[in-house]
Amino acid sequence: MAVLLGGALLGGWHGPALAESRHSVTPALRNTLESVLSEAPSPEQIWASRQWIDSMEPRLARFVSDPELRLLLVQRIYQEARLAGLAPEIVLAVIQVESAFKPEAISSAGAVGLMQIMPFWIAELGRSADDLRDPLLNLRYGCTILAHYLEVERGDLTRALARYNGSRGQTWYPERVMRAWRQHWWFAH
Repeated sequence: MAVLLGGALLGGWHGPALAESRHSVTPALRNTLESVLSEAPSPEQIWASRQWIDSMEPRLARFVSDPELRLLLVQRIYQEARLAGLAPEIVLAVIQVESAFKPEAISSAGAVGLMQIMPFWIAELGRSADDLRDPLLNLRYGCTILAHYLEVERGDLTRALARYNGSRGQTWYPERVMRAWRQHWWFAH
């Protein structure tokens, strides 16, 4: 899976993958969501993660005032993004655009949580006990869904972001995410 680096809420926004709710989920996406990769990090990966967390945690302060919660959130964003093969900075930008880091956010279309996940995913996966208001679980769903769309779109982040938002074929949403990334979450690796 490729790792890509690289305002006001607009009308027509419907939360991630609203279009997918009209169709059954593909077996590939189901398998992606149901599987979790686990592998022990190398010392270099541990050092890189600490550098990234130390850089991003203060930037998150404008959205999350509680220092303990902020540190936990930035650590989990890094972990879930890397687990899904995503650049964690892009995940931060998606969360900023989707919910402004408010885990209790619910869109007019019913998308829930930090990454604004549509509740149909719970039913589709047969995981009725999952609570999308749980920020850590919401991160797992959101990162996995975005990674799947990035794979479907053969590494094209603009198209993957549009799919994630349910605005396929339009560029306003990917442009907002990329602007948030450049302005707030850019990190030189």
